[in-house]
Amino acid sequence: QFKLLAQGRLFDVLPYPVFYLVIVALIAMWILKKTVMGRYIYAVGSNETAAHLSWIKVQRGKNFVYAFCGLLTGVAGVILASRLNSGQPTVGVGYELEAIAAVVIGGTSLMGGVGTIGGTIIGAFIMSVLKNGLNLMGVSQFWQMVAMGVVVVAAVYLDTLRKRMR
Repeated sequence: QFKLLAQGRLFDVLPYPVFYLVIVALIAMWILKKTVMGRYIYAVGSNETAAHLSWIKVQRGKNFVYAFCGLLTGVAGVILASRLNSGQPTVGVGYELEAIAAVVIGGTSLMGGVGTIGGTIIGAFIMSVLKNGLNLMGVSQFWQMVAMGVVVVAAVYLDTLRKRMR
């Protein structure tokens, strides 16, 4: 059943999307922490010119990141289509702000080179709690987006302050 991809439960306890999240997070953490490519990704994100001068194959690292991101986007699309039990090309419009907000709140610098998978998951959890709370309070979608934008601006401001203090 196609619906079971997103609506089923593992051992009748853990929803499948949470299981997928754990698997993907563990794979991504392993790539970033235990492989040469992971070190290259951090180096390119921190300072692309310095990485190039250090004989790091910058384009290969970028291609890997784009390919991995594309793979995960495809998987997320299949899971979302399974959850909605239909496929629409515009159903994911608007998730970009939420994704960026989760990453920034999780401690990833927009300047590059700093960030963890665990921090991003915590940031996504914070954004989910914020959005769910605003939904429960009956706040309109417009003001929810405004609130998320304010949170992103505040997180970027705090990141900038943290960089200046170093």
